[in-house]
Amino acid sequence: MIKAINIKKSFGENVVLKGITTTFLAGKCNLIIGRSGAGKTVLLKSLVGLVKPEQGEIWFDKTNLLSLNKLETRKLRNLMGMLFQGSALFDSMTVEENIRFPLDMFTTMTYKEKLARVNECLERVDLSGKNKLYPSELSGGMQKRVGIARAIVLRPQYLFCDEPNSGLDPKTSILIDQLIYSITQERMITTVINTHDMNSVMEIGDSINYIENGLLAWHGGKENVLDSDNESLQNFIFASPFLIKLRAKAEK
Repeated sequence: MIKAINIKKSFGENVVLKGITTTFLAGKCNLIIGRSGAGKTVLLKSLVGLVKPEQGEIWFDKTNLLSLNKLETRKLRNLMGMLFQGSALFDSMTVEENIRFPLDMFTTMTYKEKLARVNECLERVDLSGKNKLYPSELSGGMQKRVGIARAIVLRPQYLFCDEPNSGLDPKTSILIDQLIYSITQERMITTVINTHDMNSVMEIGDSINYIENGLLAWHGGKENVLDSDNESLQNFIFASPFLIKLRAKAEK
């Protein structure tokens, strides 16, 4: 579980986060949604330690990220996995080398042990045997799956995903959502996903945080997001063609 308490962050005179308090649950897909510029990316970066808030607390179970020194922060980051927008694979490295990279950086495993773990992760994302391919030889969806394999190779307790469906067709997006969701449940990972994809909200949104103007404007699950009385959230949701059709169907 991750708990953010009264998180405030500014860049110069621009106050981006204005005191956000929320909880991200283990074994759940916790989504952060909102319009561009609302503060959701800064919130995600704060959670992983890439941005340091001026005020607040970020608890990873019993550990407050913002009170740690560099060595303690590094140890905590070893418990985190990150799926970057666009996958962020190293073009000059093979699939195997990309996935093995965190093991090389943060473990003392032997090459044989690393390879076994890489193959285990490749099998989990349905890419067995793709070890020697380069990112340029993969489709966008396959690159995302390699990114997921790399994110889980250290067996993280916390998984962060930044726009995991960015640039993917709808069918592939659903497959990526289902993969993230199943991995989350299997290992009881605390998964936090920053997304604009309303299909993801309706499919895997166990816990949804709607950010507006640097504040937590609404919190709930996919089962009640459509019935929210928050006008801003409703306008945001029903800007999606998918949900416009869904609402029209429900009103018939």
